[in-house]
Amino acid sequence: MEDFKYKDITDGVINAFYKVYNVLGYGFLEKVYENALFHELTAAGYWVVKQQPIKVYYKELQVGDYYADLVVEDKVIVEIKAAEGLVEEHEFQLINYLKATDKEVGLLLNFGKRPQFKRKIFTNR
Repeated sequence: MEDFKYKDITDGVINAFYKVYNVLGYGFLEKVYENALFHELTAAGYWVVKQQPIKVYYKELQVGDYYADLVVEDKVIVEIKAAEGLVEEHEFQLINYLKATDKEVGLLLNFGKRPQFKRKIFTNR
């Protein structure tokens, strides 16, 4: 089995994701899942920041502001969806968050009819 960067953190987040999904199921707004996942992760001992600002720059000019749903241990960006299914645009959104920060690992979690997750890597060199 491959040893992914921050595997211990991403495994913990995925475990918490399934715990939340098993209790809440499908149909709530993303904010409900964000709050529940925040609670589950902090109860497990993780340092988690909700709605962490991400500034986007074009050359030297700040051109945008985004907010990461959760950042775990200042290493993993977690983007939460409550959609029918994950689509390519969701993946690009997470990759762009990684591009705009010094973070290299992201998790895309979908609390849809079927729980889904994707792990994304972007090396900021």
